[in-house]
Amino acid sequence: GKDKIIFVTKEDHETPSSAELVADDPDDPYEEQGLILPNGDINWNCPCLGGMASGPCGEQFKSAFSCFHYSTEEIKGSDCVDQFRAMQECMQKYPDLYPQEDENDEKEKSSKDLEDTPVEASVAKEEKGSS
Repeated sequence: GKDKIIFVTKEDHETPSSAELVADDPDDPYEEQGLILPNGDINWNCPCLGGMASGPCGEQFKSAFSCFHYSTEEIKGSDCVDQFRAMQECMQKYPDLYPQEDENDEKEKSSKDLEDTPVEASVAKEEKGSS
């Protein structure tokens, strides 16, 4: 494989290293290339995608992400609404795999945070800032 395990002793650490750095092999399939490959293609194996390119909605994700990446519209991705809608519809079928924030929970949390904020404190801040 790609990994090499080396055991060292305390004595090994007491002397300066004589290791030589080897230039990265651009053809190494395990090399981390990032999201966009040197040729401009999308690296679907990039860990930065969090596995979204595989799984039950992988094809929908790839379609939507590709559309957005290659979009030349004035508002980038505005021509990809259908692909993103298909991806969203797919993800809603698998809530365990693709957990979603419940809009109602978010609204309740926001309004509760507002209720917990003392009115006097926010009024005092405004008065202090306006002088």
